[in-house]
Amino acid sequence: MQLRYHFRVYPTPGQQIELARAFGCARVVFNDGLRLRQQAREQDLPYVTDAELSRRIITQAKSTPERAWLGEVSAVVLQQALADLNTAYRNFFA
Repeated sequence: MQLRYHFRVYPTPGQQIELARAFGCARVVFNDGLRLRQQAREQDLPYVTDAELSRRIITQAKSTPERAWLGEVSAVVLQQALADLNTAYRNFFA
């Protein structure tokens, strides 16, 4: 049996901005990771590992001027987006 809790959150305007930034960055990382995995599958390349995906999507992207804003949010948010992608991708092909 699983237990569930229901909480209501009332963030301040500043917290709303930070949450929106974190959610937006997570969406970008998820979509970039999905694109890489789809391209690898279409080109019959080996499965892109989680470590390789993290290195290419998060670590290398933060060092580029176009994606430097990824460094403004917690790395946990970005890593969890890739973990969620991994779960979704594996379940899709299961």
